Order: sequence, then C-alpha cells, then structure tokens
Amino acid sequence: MSVTTAAGLAEMAGISRSYLYYLKAHGIINVGTSASGRAVWDTGIAAQIKRYKKASRKSGKREPAGCKTCRINNRRYLGNKYKLLPFIKKVAARECGTVNTVADIFSGTGSAASVFAGKKVILNDILYSNYICNFAWFGALPFSREKVTELIIYYNKADASGSNYMTENFSGTYFSRENCAKIGFIREDIERRFKSGVINGRERALLITSLIYAMDKIANTCGHYDAYRKNAPLCKKLVLRVPVPPEPSNPGNLCLNMDANELVRHIEADLVYIDPPYNSRQYCDTYHLLENVARWQKPEVSGVARKMDRSGLKSDYCTEKAPKAFADLIKNIRAKYIIMSYNNMAEKGNGRSNAKISDTDILRALKAKGEVKVFSRDYKAFTAGKSDIRKNAERLFFCRCRDAEKEIIQSPLNYTGGKFKLLPQLLPLFPKDAELFVDLFCGGCNVGVNAPCSRVVFNDKNPELAGLFNTFLKLPKSDVFTAVGGIIKKYGLSDSSVNGYAFYGCKSPDGLGKYNREPFLKLRGDFNSLRGRGARYYLMLYVLIIYSFNNQIRFNSAGMFNLPVGKRDFNKKMRSKLSRFIDRIKSEDVVFENKDFRLFDTGKLTRGSFVYADPPYLITCATYNERGGWTENDEKDLLAMLDAIDARGCRFALSNVLSSKGKTNEILLSWINSNRGRYRTVHLKNSYSNSNYHTRDKKSPADEVAVLNYTPGSEIRGK
Repeated sequence: MSVTTAAGLAEMAGISRSYLYYLKAHGIINVGTSASGRAVWDTGIAAQIKRYKKASRKSGKREPAGCKTCRINNRRYLGNKYKLLPFIKKVAARECGTVNTVADIFSGTGSAASVFAGKKVILNDILYSNYICNFAWFGALPFSREKVTELIIYYNKADASGSNYMTENFSGTYFSRENCAKIGFIREDIERRFKSGVINGRERALLITSLIYAMDKIANTCGHYDAYRKNAPLCKKLVLRVPVPPEPSNPGNLCLNMDANELVRHIEADLVYIDPPYNSRQYCDTYHLLENVARWQKPEVSGVARKMDRSGLKSDYCTEKAPKAFADLIKNIRAKYIIMSYNNMAEKGNGRSNAKISDTDILRALKAKGEVKVFSRDYKAFTAGKSDIRKNAERLFFCRCRDAEKEIIQSPLNYTGGKFKLLPQLLPLFPKDAELFVDLFCGGCNVGVNAPCSRVVFNDKNPELAGLFNTFLKLPKSDVFTAVGGIIKKYGLSDSSVNGYAFYGCKSPDGLGKYNREPFLKLRGDFNSLRGRGARYYLMLYVLIIYSFNNQIRFNSAGMFNLPVGKRDFNKKMRSKLSRFIDRIKSEDVVFENKDFRLFDTGKLTRGSFVYADPPYLITCATYNERGGWTENDEKDLLAMLDAIDARGCRFALSNVLSSKGKTNEILLSWINSNRGRYRTVHLKNSYSNSNYHTRDKKSPADEVAVLNYTPGSEIRGK
C-alpha cells in the first residue's frame, strides 16, 4: 500500500471527492492521520470503499444528497449568458490576438468569465451576493475542500427549528418556516466560524454560495424575488451542495464589488467584457433577498416582497442615465479589445423590458474608441409573461481599441539602475506580440510593469523585492495605504501631503531630514529587530525606503537595513506612484520570483516568450555591486544563458554598458563581436538625472546598449 491524495484516491475508487469526505466524516472508511493531524489517504482505503459500494448496491442505498455538487451555472439568473458561452468564446478566439487578462465588469454569476478559465480574470459586480459567489468560484485564496464538504454535510443534517432573522421576516413567503429556520441557522453559523478563524474567506464564500444556490433552487418564485407566489405549497426541502470551482484557476484572479464606471479607472486588461443591465429592472430589486442573506447585516424589511433598503445599489444602466454612463465607461476603459453583450429589444417589449441604450449610442461610443464589428445570434427574451416578442437577437459588439498602449508609470521604488528614463527608447524595441514577458533582473520593475505584454514574470535575486511586491499584489490597495499611514503616524514621521513643509519647520530645498531623523532611527531599529517576513515586515520596509536616503534599499552583511534618513517623505508624488503601480500589477497576470538568474527555468519558455535582461553592470559601481555582487563569471554565465535562449527560438533583449569612466566591458564587447550578424546592438542615449548621488558623472557618459536577437517590429520567428 502507498500514500496518495484525496483526488487520486477518489479517482481510483470511482467516486467524487465530496463523497469520499462524506465516507470519512461518517466513519464508513478508516482514514489515518499524520503527526500534524492531516488525513493520510492510503491506497488501501480503496478496498474499503469498494466493499461499502457493493453492500450499498445490495441494500439499495444511494449517494446522500448532502454530497452532491453544484457548478457555476446551476443557478437561475436574469441575463445569464450560459447558453451564449460558445458564441462569446468563438468571437473572442476569432477576433482577439493574445489575451492573458480578462475583465468581466458586470459579472453577475460569473458564467461568462468561466469561458476564460486559466487566464487571469477580474470579476466585478455591484451586488455583494454576486461578488461572494465570484470569489467562491474564481478566488485565489486556497481552501480546504474537505472542510467545506464536511460542513455542508453537517448543515444538511442539522435540526434547526429556532427563531431567527429569517423566520421573523420571511416565513411563509419565499420559503417555509422550516426552511427559513435552517437558512438563518446556517448563515449565522458560517459567520461565527469565519470570525473565530475556523474557516477562511474562500471557505466562507463557498459555503455562502452553496446556501444561495440551495435557496434559489427551492424559492417560491418564478425566477426572481420581486414577488413570491401566494398560496403556493412550500414543501421543498433546503439541500446544500458542494460547489466545484471551474478549472484551471489562475492564482492572480481578482474579484471586486464596486461600481463598474469607477472600476475601469483603476484597471487594465487585454479584453474587457461588458454585459450591463439592459432594461429598467434593477437587479438589487430582483435579487434583494439573496443580497440580504449574503450581506447578513439583518436590516429591516418592508412591503409585501419584504425588501430591504437598496438605495445604494441602484444602477444608472437601468435608468435614463444609461447612455451617458455607457459613454463614460467606454471612454475610460484601458484594453486592447472590448466585447459587449446587448440585445435588440429596443421598443419590442413592455416598458420595463425595452433596452435603455440605443444602438446609436452604443456604436457612437465604441467607434470613438476603435474599430467595431457586430455579431448576432437569436435568443428567447425574458418578458415576465407579458409580451410575445419575436425575432430577438443577442448581439456581441466587438471593438479593437485604438488607444491600447499602456500609459507609462513609474515604480514606487527609486531602485539603483532603474530604466524609467530609458523607457521611451527601450519600449519601441520590444516585440508587441509577446505572449510572456520575463523581466529577469526586475529591480524596481520599471521595465516589466510597462512592457507591451500583460503576462509578466518579475525575477530578482534580492528577496526583499519579491516579498515587498508580493505584499502589494496580495493585499487590497486600501489596506496597503492604511497600514503605511498607520506606521507613519505611529512613529511621528512627517506627512507633507497633508501638512506641507512649514508645519515641520522645514523648507522644500532643505528637505525633511532634520525633522524625521529621530523617528526614522526608531523605525529602523524596530524593523531590524523583527523576526519573520510577513506583511508587517514588508510594509515597514517600504516606509523605511520612502524616508531613507535617496529612497534606496541597502542592507549590511548582518542583514540590517543601514541607510540614513533622507530628505523626502510619503508625499503626493510617492502616493500616486504607489497607487498606480498597485493598480497595474493587480490588473495583469504577474508573478514575482526570487531566484539567481541561473536557476530560472528556461524550459517553460515558448517561441512566444520574450526575456529582458538588465543585470548589474560589471564595470560600474552601484549599491547592488558592492562586495563583489556581480563578477566576470556571472557575466559569462548570463551571456551563455542568452545564447541558449536564442537557440530555443525565443527572443531576448539585453541592457548593458560597454564603456564607462574609461573602463570597457571586454567580455561583453567580445561576445557582441563574435555574434555579429546574429545579434543587433542599439546604442542608447542615457540620462540618469535621478541616479544615486555618488555615481552621477555627467562629464563621462556611459555607452549604454541594448543587444537584441531579433529585428524590432518583426513577428515571432518561425510564424
């Protein structure tokens, strides 16, 4: 016998994982535990399952309902695009080029995003009930399938009959009192377990999603919650199922709960999919009960339909403001492509069913953005039984955006050797059709974050950089700014963005160093005494960088941050840099790695990959080159690696310096000369007006070059 995984054992036994967990939870199979308390899935368990299944067949037992599963499309929802998914996928595949990131900004149930499973998807909806389901289906937070399954089994078996918020407000309406009691009990228990740390945010979302789907399956409605059917029998039982998220899942997925018009001002994507409300039916009215249960704030409800206050959830797209809101939305989208779903209802139905945005308004806004095509397919309209509407079509408006190039932004770090000043010369040299951009020595990320590719691997040998950037990537932006502001306030550092320089007895030319010196040293001391590398460590490091000399990063041989205080603070310019940088990395499919370049796995590179190498310069003196940071052997190893990348048919660009202050990089020069006709050398006009004070030398400019193994503007070799 050998040890396997739960998934492997379930496959071996021919059952679902949820059923496997059911058998374990009920003691039907004997599962051992490791020293750490984790289940040990021994292959010998398969024989136990086989015997149980054989006995069950003889006795007529069936797989219990509590172990059945549900998937993203097992829910009734107005405007659900499930039946149109092949149509959407076909148009996207035919009309779009490389797509690594997709934003579904009116996501609803998230079914459209499931077409792009595996790519980075940004899902957004103004309803919290949709957001929590999106997070369950697509969230990046790991979860225990076993824990979720066992809790669902527990909820299905639970005998809940006491009074609660649901029984007091909804008994005999959409649900029986018995089901209301159970819904209230389950929802309260989910929140209790989450607040006590028994389940994490993703597990909470999966359980709430299971509850919402179960409620919707038995609700006494005709598909929405604007009203319930009076005098209808309320005999159906509430049965939760185990949600099965779509696969593959991208660890960079992002789920949001905000106004779409505000959202597009902060994100970028290769493809933005738009499926706004079509008519006057407000989704917060239609799904108020599910929204109420998802939020679980227990508000007062009123009216026959027992609706809560929804004034903050109304959408302009369901009103006469829709055309203006749509024009604003399209204007502020930053993407290569836009696909919009919208039907041709116009004036065909009753007043509530008619489309709020005319074709004229749609085409005017999209044509101002780029080249437009329209694709259509017949569909059956929802009319609440009041109209007989024929010849209806669901249309996909496709727009290839003209202004698709990224806006150049600056790193929130003033990292030595940063290429921000050289971007106007470098970016035109990079291929526009790269499917993966590898920034092999990313430093402050100025190049990779502005690269003409939305799928980027940032790598650097400095572990502090990867840790800091991963913190920015994983934490909500508001949490980053709150934490940074809290550190500044705790240590009494200056905040010139609020108070100005005079408040601290300082003048701009002299800087704020005199005021900040003592609190900075206190912060530095506390930081250097920290153990562990969590979010607190990296956010304190960021504040140190902001207030340190020239905003640099430097650790001594003992691993202590040792730069002195600088002149500036977290001013408006620095705040803007950080905000825009976080928006960019959260919008793209990015990974931050911390490896020696020699350990980078070039085996995962394809012909569509592009590698940019900006190593420490062998013949210059900089912080990263202290104590023999970059040697001749390193230089030779990198050049050999680039030759190997070229041999794989992949493109690369190398930034380096041929000569500086009377020195010549003979190794680089020899390599370039030996590869004449194979590689191209472009001489750059460098300007580092904001470089380290000790290395600035305007009288002796360095000969900075970019070495390419392709012709700029050419397609992938071999295509």
